[in-house]
Amino acid sequence: MFLLNLRPIKLLLLTIIKISNMNNYETVFIMNPVLSEDQIKETVNKFVSFIKTHKGTVNHEENWGLKKLKYTIQKKKTGFYYLLDFVSEGKLINDLEVEFKRDERVIRWQTIKLDKFALEYSIKRRNKLSNNKKA
Repeated sequence: MFLLNLRPIKLLLLTIIKISNMNNYETVFIMNPVLSEDQIKETVNKFVSFIKTHKGTVNHEENWGLKKLKYTIQKKKTGFYYLLDFVSEGKLINDLEVEFKRDERVIRWQTIKLDKFALEYSIKRRNKLSNNKKA
């Protein structure tokens, strides 16, 4: 009688399934225009550390700076825009958006899941930006 130990195969399949649950996301959030540069860095570091503590990885961060809004939000006409490109599980997004709601420094945000075409574009854009900074 031949016994086959399936435990290593089962563990391997579970890790593959866990990896496949990881998705690429892109979040743009707008911060209050009256914040100082240190407060902006503190706010961004708060969300980056939140993603990392919930088993996510941040691929790219980009500060878009102070921009004029198309319409007023909370009686503000400008805001600091910031982009985060990260990989995480889907359940992190709800928790992240709760953190955005709780933080008074953030006036608006949007998170999207990147499909394969948007991911390719994001990588090309990132490489182009890094080449521009080197030159």
